[in-house]
Amino acid sequence: QVQLVESGGGLVQAGGSLRLSCRASGIIFRINDMGWYRQAPGNQRELVALITSGGSTNYADSVKGRFTISRDDAKATVYLQMNSLKPEDTALYYCRQQIGVSWYWGQGTQVTVSS
Repeated sequence: QVQLVESGGGLVQAGGSLRLSCRASGIIFRINDMGWYRQAPGNQRELVALITSGGSTNYADSVKGRFTISRDDAKATVYLQMNSLKPEDTALYYCRQQIGVSWYWGQGTQVTVSS
């Protein structure tokens, strides 16, 4: 059974930085795409950033130039470096990994940006 565990969320002032991590544990034989999503109260969950097995990345327009997604397959971990944070980045952030043919979600980590 695969589990994803996120860490790195917290409270930060506007303009600050946070680094999220998401590590997969269990039977890991092939990790394909990895991504970060977020959901703010009253909003739908949205894609923040995606990285393919080949290293190609895709970002939501709202975070381009501020966030960077990266991966370490040896550690089964995906990262999200978030710089120049804004109050509108406040949300519950979830990671998602495609392992084999199945997708798995983490439990979420809260990011709160104060103005």
